[in-house]
Formats: sequence, structure tokens, C-alpha cells
Amino acid sequence: MTDSAEHDVIIIGGGPAGSTVARYAAEGGANVLVIDGRDPIGTPLQCGELVPSNDEMRRLCPDVPDMDDLFQTPSEAISRISTEMHVLPPSGKPLKYDFEGLVLNRVAHDEALVELAKKAGATYLTDQYVKSVQGNTVFLRNGDEKSAKVIVGAGGHSDPLRRDYWDEKSLKIPVKFVLMDGDYGEAVELHFGSMAPGGYAWMFPKSSGANIGLGIQRNFSKGKTMNQYADEFIQKYDGKITFKGAGSLPMSGTIKTFVKGNYMLVGDSAGMVLPSNGAGITIAMVGGRIAGQVIAEHLKDGTPLGEYEKRWNKQMGKVMRNSKRSFKFGSLLFRLPDWMLNALFNRLTKGIIWRAVTCRRMLWII
Repeated sequence: MTDSAEHDVIIIGGGPAGSTVARYAAEGGANVLVIDGRDPIGTPLQCGELVPSNDEMRRLCPDVPDMDDLFQTPSEAISRISTEMHVLPPSGKPLKYDFEGLVLNRVAHDEALVELAKKAGATYLTDQYVKSVQGNTVFLRNGDEKSAKVIVGAGGHSDPLRRDYWDEKSLKIPVKFVLMDGDYGEAVELHFGSMAPGGYAWMFPKSSGANIGLGIQRNFSKGKTMNQYADEFIQKYDGKITFKGAGSLPMSGTIKTFVKGNYMLVGDSAGMVLPSNGAGITIAMVGGRIAGQVIAEHLKDGTPLGEYEKRWNKQMGKVMRNSKRSFKFGSLLFRLPDWMLNALFNRLTKGIIWRAVTCRRMLWII
């Protein structure tokens, strides 16, 4: 570490994870620079846009404190509030659950997080890509250099810190989705079976349309392409497609360590996605707050950066472990033929399925 660095912290990536790190580090007095290749941040859309409400998060992640301080979603970033989730096998006969979720306008959501970070004192450099990191120096593609005492990789699965300094492999599930005009009711839908082998498909209704898509494990795909699976599922819904998007999700859960020296990973780059349901936005923000707070303490009084991992495990360790178990179980279950899945989705298994989706122990022994 060097005292001559331009900044206390440089964060690579200004999505939910990076902007949350920036906000809490800046609130703690750190000089923060966020670098992001997008302008504006939040574009292009790359996900399904569903997050649990704050009350739902309190039920799902009971060890995470101060939810209302962390999640301050403005009304303009909420397209629809849903109170019901349907989990569907191939037959299309839903198991219905009470679930309070927010279907977002994702760009507005991410822009709101940027504004919270800027209000706290963070600075943003957009439309600039990071080429590499060496020591305390961040090298940009345009030839510029920036330096910091702590450097955070929040650039997703292709983050340069993760790429160059972590060799741990993660399962990445490709996703494709569309935004479609129309009226699709109020319940969010998760579909499991051969229409999305090894993953799931979704329909999340918005105020005047829906976000519809799927993710698959390629080694389960039986010779069909991702485009074929996506087209077949999306064609089940009747409406005008207004946007097409794609991305990928790390589905192995968190990697073994998030900290190496003065480098830290957060969000997708650290595997902060719940494998059993693909939830990543809120989980990344939980990690981002912890990282930002620890960085501020580190700069003030020398708190070890490794405290970040300890606090993460205290707040999210149990939920992540349960989610990993559920994903492994589901990967076996969803190899079964559709007729067997239809039989297994019933009133007797309804509670077990919900516990798996919501990252709790499915049974007392699993």
C-alpha cells in the first residue's frame, strides 16, 4: 500500500455491487473513484429485474441488518409490485406461493444507486474501460492510469481483477430474455423442466409488459442451442418484443476468498448470486455494503480487509450454503423426464420446493 495514491479506493464497475461499495466507503470518509465502461450505468439491460421487497428480504436473509438503509428503491425504479409467485413444472400447473417482489425498471434502479453513492461523495468515471491492474495502479484502455490504496473488482464475471488474480473457476449459466408488451397478470413465474435444462425460465410482469427469458446449463442442452430454447419459451407468450438482451450468471455460489492483499471482489465477480434462484442484485448489495464499511474502517484504523469475508459469512453464509445444496439437488432432479417432474410438483412437495427456492434447508437432514 502506498500513501501517494490518488484515491483511497478505486472500484471497477458501477452496478449494484460497485455503487453500494462506493456509497458506504464514501460515507465512511474514503476518497472513492468508480470506473465503468457504460454511459449511462445500467445499460444495456442484462437480467430479469426481479428483487424481493425489503420485508421479503428480512424473511429470506434474517441475519442481514438494516435492510431499509441498504435498499432504498425509489418509486420510479419499480415497474410492478407482485404479491404472488407461481412455480411451474413442464405441465404448466403452478404451485402458488405468497411472495412480495419488486419488478424493477433496472436502468432507473442502477442510476438511483449511483446517485446515492455520489451524494455520499463518490466520483464516477464513465465510458472508460479498465485494461489491467498492477500493484496499486489501474490501467485504462485509453492509456490513462489511476492509483488507489484499495482496488475493488465489481465488474462481473469478466472483471479484470478476477481474471488476472483469481484462478478459481465458476459455473456460468448463459441467459437470454426479452421485454414484451402486453398484460401478463400480477404473479411472477418460475418454470422448471426441459424448456430450460439445468436452469429455469421466467416471466416477470411489468406495468405494461413483461421480462421473459431463461438460463440453461449447456451440458444439459441435448444438442439444442441456447437460441432455440429461448425462442421456444418466449413464443409461448403473445406480445410485441421491444427489447432483446443476453448475459450470464455465475451459479457456483461464492468463491473461496474475496480478498487478496489490497484487492477485493464483490457481486458477480465474487459469485454473489444464489444458485437456487439466480438472485444477484440484492445479494450483491449486501456484499457491497459490507465491503464498503470494512474499507472505510481499514483506512481509518487498520481493520484487516479480511474482515469483509467474516462479516459476509455471518450475514449470508447460511443462506448461500443452503442455496448451493438446493442447486446441486435441483441439477440432479431436473435431469428427470418431464412426466416425472410433473408428478413431483404436487401439494405434498410444495413446502419442500419453496424451501429450496428460498434458500432454506429443504429437509432437516439436507
